[in-house]
Amino acid sequence: MSIGKVNVKVLTKKKKSSLNRADRRHQASQIRKTKRDEVLAKKRGRGGQGAPPHFVVILKLHKDVDISSVLSLLKTCDEEATVNLNEQGICHISIPRFKQRVSIYTPEYGNMHALLDTVKVADSLLCLLSTDGGIDDFGDYCLTCLCAQGIPAVNFGVQGLKLMPHKKQSDVKKSIQKRIDKRFPGDKYHSIDSTQDALLMLRLITNQKLRPIFNREYRPHLLAEDIQFELPNEESELGTLKVSGYLRCQNLSVNSLVHIPGWGDFQMLQIDAAKDPYTQNQKTRGIAGQDTEMSESEGYVTVLDKANPSQQESLESENVPDPMEGEQTWPTDEELAEADKNAKKKVVKKVPKGTSEYQASWIVDSDDDNDSQLDEESDEDDDEMQGVDEVESADNESDNEEFETLTVTEADEDAQYDETMDLDEEKNMLKKIKEERLHVMFPDEVDTPMERTARERFSRYRGLKSFRTSPWDPKENLPLDYARIFQFANFRQTKKRVMNIESDGGALPGWYITVHIANVPKEFMESYKPGNPVVVFGLLKHEQKISVLNFMIKKNSFYTKPIKSKERLIFHVGYRRFTACPVFSQHTNGSKHKLDRFLPADTVTMATVYAPTMFPPASVLVFKETYSGEHELVATGSLHSVNPNRIVTKRTVLSGLPFKINKRSAVVRFMFFNREDIDWFKPVELRTKWGKRGHIKEPLGTHGHMKCVFDGQLKSQDTVLMNLYKRVFPKWTYNPHVNAPPVINEFSLDTMETEEDEEEEGTAYQMFE
Repeated sequence: MSIGKVNVKVLTKKKKSSLNRADRRHQASQIRKTKRDEVLAKKRGRGGQGAPPHFVVILKLHKDVDISSVLSLLKTCDEEATVNLNEQGICHISIPRFKQRVSIYTPEYGNMHALLDTVKVADSLLCLLSTDGGIDDFGDYCLTCLCAQGIPAVNFGVQGLKLMPHKKQSDVKKSIQKRIDKRFPGDKYHSIDSTQDALLMLRLITNQKLRPIFNREYRPHLLAEDIQFELPNEESELGTLKVSGYLRCQNLSVNSLVHIPGWGDFQMLQIDAAKDPYTQNQKTRGIAGQDTEMSESEGYVTVLDKANPSQQESLESENVPDPMEGEQTWPTDEELAEADKNAKKKVVKKVPKGTSEYQASWIVDSDDDNDSQLDEESDEDDDEMQGVDEVESADNESDNEEFETLTVTEADEDAQYDETMDLDEEKNMLKKIKEERLHVMFPDEVDTPMERTARERFSRYRGLKSFRTSPWDPKENLPLDYARIFQFANFRQTKKRVMNIESDGGALPGWYITVHIANVPKEFMESYKPGNPVVVFGLLKHEQKISVLNFMIKKNSFYTKPIKSKERLIFHVGYRRFTACPVFSQHTNGSKHKLDRFLPADTVTMATVYAPTMFPPASVLVFKETYSGEHELVATGSLHSVNPNRIVTKRTVLSGLPFKINKRSAVVRFMFFNREDIDWFKPVELRTKWGKRGHIKEPLGTHGHMKCVFDGQLKSQDTVLMNLYKRVFPKWTYNPHVNAPPVINEFSLDTMETEEDEEEEGTAYQMFE
C-alpha cells in the first residue's frame, strides 16, 4: 500500500493485459478456425439453394472456336440437369449431382462493352482456345483489357484436340501451354471434346477457389435476368425501369442510389422479392414475415420496401456555389453612391501578386484581338487550300473525260477507300504528331511574341527559386468550378468509415429481386438490344458527389498515336464508364507536379479529371473513340487519390542566345524585345542548357538586349533559359453517357511505323534542325 502522493503517470497508466505463450497460441488457433469456417461457409453456399448461381462467362480467344458446340456439351453433360435459357441470353444449368446452379453467358464476339460489363460481376471466366494458333490478336486484346480491369478465376478449355493426329498433338499442346504461360503461369488447360470432359469442367468451375475483386465485394450488384420499362405517358422522356436478377455480395437498401454503367446514377422506387425462377427443387419459396401478392406472370411477389423521401439519398452531385458567400453587410446609400463614382474611373483587373497600379494599367484583359487575327489567318489558309482543291478537282475531271474507260474503275476504288477514312482526322493526327516531336526536341520552349509584350502574355505565370521546395498555396486563385465540387477533410478516414458501415435492412444477397429504378431516360430502351447485358451496381455513401480524381495510368505499348492533354477520352473506372478531358502530369513525390502536354509512352502518368467520387482501389481503362465509333485502348492503370489540392503546374521556357560573352557576364538577346519586359522579369532566375545559373543585371538599350551574370563563363553555343510556371486545372467535361461501340468484326493492331511516316519523320527533323 502506497502512502503519500502518487505519481500521476502511475494513476492514469492502463494496465497491459499480457498473454502467456499458451494463451497466444490458443488465440491464433481460434482466429485461424474462424477464418477457415468463413471461407468454407462461403464456398459451400456458392451456387446452392439460397445463394446466387455461379456465374460463368465464356470467352473465345480465337475467331475459329465453335462456342455453340461447347455450350451444347455443357448443357447435355448430365442427364439429370435442368437447363433454362432466358431472353437475356443467360443459360441456367441446375446440377443435382453437385447440388450447384451455374449461369452461363456468352458475349458476342467483338462486343467489348458486353464482355467488360459481364466480367465485372462474373465468378469465373472460361477461355476457349483454338488448336490452330491458340489465341488471335483480338483474343490477346481482350485479355489485356480484362487483366487491367480485374479478372476473376480463370479456366482454359480446348476443343478438337483429341481429333487431331497423335503426332501433332504434342506440338499443339506445347504451343497452347506456351501461350497460356505468357499471361497465366502455372495454369493448365482442359480438353472439351465429350460430355465427360464437359462434366469435369463444370466440376472444376464450381469447386475452384474464387478470386476476390475489391471493387465489387463492398458493393451490391446484380445482372439483369429480366427487363421491363414503363412510361407514365407517351410524351414523357423518363420512365421506370424494372430490373430483375440475383443480388450479390452486399445488402441493397431502397433508399440508396444505383448506377447503370454508361448511363449514370438513379434513385429507386421500391424493391420486390419475386419467386426464384431457377430453383433446384422448382418449389415456390416466399420470404418469411412479408406480405405476398400473386401475379399472373411472375408468380409470388413480395414487396420488400418502398423508398422513403425523407431518408432517400439525394442525386445532388454538384455543390451550388453562393455568389454572395463571404460578403459583408449591406452597404449604405452613401457607400453605394461613392462606389458608382469610383466605378467610372477604376477598372478591376486580374494581375499577378505584387503588381503595382502603374504596371496593371498596361495589362490587357482579353485576347480578342489576337484571336481574331489568328482566325483571319486560318480562314485565309483555308480559302487557299480550298482553291487548290478546286483546281485539282477540275484537272481530275478533265482527265476522266479523256480516259473514261481506264479511270472509272480506279476512281470508284479510290472513292470506296476514301469513304473509310476521315480527312480532317488525318490532318489533326499529323498536326499532333508534329507537335509531339517538337515537344520532345524542345520541351516546354515557347517563342516570346514580338507583337505583344511578354509581361502581358505571361501575366499568369510566376518564377520559382526551386520547383521542389518553393511554396505554393493550393487555395490560391482557384477557378469557379472548384466551388461546385466536394472535398473531404480526411478522405482515408471517410473511406474507412463508409466501408465499415453494415446495412441491416433491405434485400439480402442471394435473393431474386426486382428493382424499380426511377427516371431512366427513354433512350436507354431505344438503344437496348435483347442479349446485351445490363448490370446494376449499388453506390456507397458520397459516391455520387463530384470531386477531383487522380488516375495513375501508363500508355499501352501497341498504341503509338499521340494523345494530347485535355483531349476527350473514355474512362472505365471500376463500375463506372464516362467521358472526360484529363490533364496529364508527372507522378512525383513533391507538392507540385509538372504538366505533360502529351501522354508519355514509357512512364507512369497522372490523369486528373472532374468525376464522381470513388473509393480506391479501382481499376482504370482509358479508351479513345475513333471517327468510325470504335474504342481503342489507350492506357491502363488505377485510381490513385481523390484530392483537389494536388497542384499541377504548366512550365513555359523562354529562351535567349548569348550575343557577347565576357568571363562570367554575357549579353543575351532574343528572349525579350523591349526594356519594360526585362525589368518585369528581372527577379526570375536564369539557367542554361549546359548547367550554368545566373540572373538579369540590367537591360541594355530598348530592343531587348540585357546584361546577365552567371556562376561561370558561358559557351557560345549555349542557350539561356528562363522557367515560368502557372497552375492548370482540368475542364468540366464529365459526361456519364457513353455510346456503345460497334461490334469488331476484324481486328488488327494499328502501327504507325510505315515507310511514309519514316520519310515524314526525317523531313520534320530536317525542318527543326
